[in-house]
Amino acid sequence: MAANVMLAIHEKKATAVDLYRPLRQYIASAYSERDAATADDDLCAVRDLRAAAVESPSLPDSSSLEQRRAALLAYARALALVEPRFPISPDRAHVHSLSFTWHDAFKTNKKVSLPSVHLEKAAVLFNLGAVYSQIALAADRTTDVGIRTACGAFQSAAGAFAWLRESGVAAKAVAAGATTVDVTPDCAAMLEKLMLAQAQECFFEKVIAGGKPPALCSKVARQVGVFYEEAYAALCAPPLSQHFDRTWVSHVQLKAAQFYADACYRFSLDLHQQEEIAQEIARLKIGMNALADAKKAAKGVAAPLLDSVNKLESNMKTNLDRAMKENNSVYLMRVPEAGTLGALPAASLVKSTSLAEVLDASNERLFSSLVPDGSMKALSKYTEMVDDIIRTQAEKLQQSSEITRVRLKEMDLPDSILSLEGNVSIPADLKEDVEAVQISGGPAGLEAELQQLRDLNRVNQELLVQTEEMLQKEASEDAQFRTQFGSRWTRPQSSTLTKNIQDRLNLFAGNLKKAAASDALIERDVKESYPLMSILDRRPIESALPSISRPIMSLDGNEDAIVGALKQSLRQLESLGAQRAGLEDHLKEMKRKDDILPKLMAGVGAHDDLFRKEIAKYDPICAEIADNIVAQEQLLLQIQEQNAQFAAVFNLDDYKGL
Repeated sequence: MAANVMLAIHEKKATAVDLYRPLRQYIASAYSERDAATADDDLCAVRDLRAAAVESPSLPDSSSLEQRRAALLAYARALALVEPRFPISPDRAHVHSLSFTWHDAFKTNKKVSLPSVHLEKAAVLFNLGAVYSQIALAADRTTDVGIRTACGAFQSAAGAFAWLRESGVAAKAVAAGATTVDVTPDCAAMLEKLMLAQAQECFFEKVIAGGKPPALCSKVARQVGVFYEEAYAALCAPPLSQHFDRTWVSHVQLKAAQFYADACYRFSLDLHQQEEIAQEIARLKIGMNALADAKKAAKGVAAPLLDSVNKLESNMKTNLDRAMKENNSVYLMRVPEAGTLGALPAASLVKSTSLAEVLDASNERLFSSLVPDGSMKALSKYTEMVDDIIRTQAEKLQQSSEITRVRLKEMDLPDSILSLEGNVSIPADLKEDVEAVQISGGPAGLEAELQQLRDLNRVNQELLVQTEEMLQKEASEDAQFRTQFGSRWTRPQSSTLTKNIQDRLNLFAGNLKKAAASDALIERDVKESYPLMSILDRRPIESALPSISRPIMSLDGNEDAIVGALKQSLRQLESLGAQRAGLEDHLKEMKRKDDILPKLMAGVGAHDDLFRKEIAKYDPICAEIADNIVAQEQLLLQIQEQNAQFAAVFNLDDYKGL
């Protein structure tokens, strides 16, 4: 099993700075003293938010880390409101005497001081990712709850570093002037991969502890290795290659090799079960060579990691000796060369968590009165114009994609082509679902689930009856004592005291009845569908799919030409679809970067001319979308004709009847 050694990121250290005075002076000069007085509470709030966000963290524990996370998120949202209202940048020095100083997280002797809000935002996002990584490392991964916490926190850390890079904050911080390496786009990309590697590693620990099949474990391990390999490649390239401590780099390098080797090891276990001894030997040798090379280069890594690597190496050697002995005495199979083997399959179970929701400052009210009403209304009008373009064009793109999907489905494409070539397959998502069902016992496993539902219903019914009996007993005793003692029995009526309980009991009974009815419907549907679901027991699942055969007799020998022309047209159609996806992404990117607020606030008079000039930016991409849709319609007509020829030659009517 993988070592429990993982990496957390240390936060950047900042120098204290007085936000209140320079920001207030700017408001007074750019707006009025009255506006400055009105904004006094907001100025104090921002000052306090920064103080909480940059204060030196105490010894990390779960509560203090959660407080750090909350403080950083609050300040990040505040900065989103500060940025458009206060020109804090080297080339727009309107906010005087305000400069931010931050130390590099990995080389603390290096620091940068800039009058740049982008540097401040980049540092805060970096520290947010660092705190998420510390939350993950603090979790107890020996428990299910702890491993889920760690995995989620590592994905959130990856999301913070992804946001730092993808939102352009890191690039703007670099553009503002000389900055430290840790907040560059290259470092953010590397840290995102590292956090994803550790999140995937959590999943690997979970599947190993759960005794999952070796083929699945191999896929999970391989993806861990891929993420570590990507992080290591970034660490070896400028500007990161000379920036990180060698032990840190060695850790990532050894982890990459460890999980590649572990994937080989788990894959070899599956090969052994299938009596593919020659491939088993080859995979074990490849993995062991990777480990040996990485161990030579590893310097100063943690002892538990080396212990884990050595244990893995020992297990692989034991299996290799056994496999070679069996091959030499029983199987006598030729061991394939490493270069002839395909790449190990990988299964990614993690992704960077989007922080868009927690960083959304749209509901915050800081400095809401500082933007002139006319500019705000003009900005709102322009935003509506842009939103209308984006919405209209997105609907066209989505409608066009849906038309393609429906038309191809009507023509049974590309399934009929794949069936003819013996490449019958099912979508990756569906295949993963099928594998999950098979791992859980297949259709037969549903009976255990149904029995669990029956048992739960029985237990709930028993509890309901017991509770009703207790209430009836209490009511009877109350009536008996009331008769026996008369006016001396002063306790309130039983029905009054137990009314809330009785009401809840009635509600529970109603819910239980509905649940029982729902369970009955589910059980009936399962029984009715069981013959159809039996296909899920087929391994591989593709073996259950029908295939198309070539005609027994060829009349003019043009079958290959018909198939080739149809496949070429389908490739062209796929290219158009990829182009549409790119156009939609480009539209969204244009909108994200389309900030005309500074121009609006600097302008005077009517904004119609500015609007016409700015909105014209969208004309070229709208024309591209129109051209794409026309080209697709023409291509679909061509595919329809080609498919009719294909259906006639290969007798698709018989195939559809299977």
